[in-house]
Amino acid sequence: MTGVLRLAAALTLCAQAAFAHDGKVHSSIAETQSHVRGEAAAAPTGVPLPFDLGGAYRLTDQNGQTRTEADPDGNLQLLFFGYANCQEICSAALPQMADIAQALRERGVPLTPVMITVDPERDTVATMGPALAKFGDELVGLTGSDADLAAVYDLFAIESAVVFEDPVLGPVYAHGGFLYLLDARGGFLTVIPPILSTDRAIDIIATYAPAG
Repeated sequence: MTGVLRLAAALTLCAQAAFAHDGKVHSSIAETQSHVRGEAAAAPTGVPLPFDLGGAYRLTDQNGQTRTEADPDGNLQLLFFGYANCQEICSAALPQMADIAQALRERGVPLTPVMITVDPERDTVATMGPALAKFGDELVGLTGSDADLAAVYDLFAIESAVVFEDPVLGPVYAHGGFLYLLDARGGFLTVIPPILSTDRAIDIIATYAPAG
């Protein structure tokens, strides 16, 4: 095993410990890759990434409307896999996404923050709206059938396997905790690691803004 692979394996274990909450563990293949490469995984436009993520999907938003990978308003999209109803890491990621969207809008760069649930039993069409509204009006929450969600997890290399059985919480799953930047058509652009500040994330995303 090379040094990079050993580091990747260690980071995966660390991520599972650090992001565990509510019976879930926030980790993914993409997270491990971007941790290994640091900010290189969130490089400006024109720097190729060493992996490819994303693809077509059809899910349901908090208003009961079908939504695909393409943004209906033609905006850049910032995608997160987590919970609308969450008390720990997701409650930090969602307001950060709202802050990023607001700051970019003030720069003339419209961006749509999108959350895809990792727990459709908790995040339903009925419950996502009120939870996301706490962070503003722009956040889009998506859910779907187990099969539809599993397909999206595969597109973004999100782990959803049971890691272990907790005696109190029950099954503990692995899932993603990074922000994924997509273009208006849903094409994958880059990942935004949580180690970056909000200001740094805003600067990186702004480099992907379509030319006026």
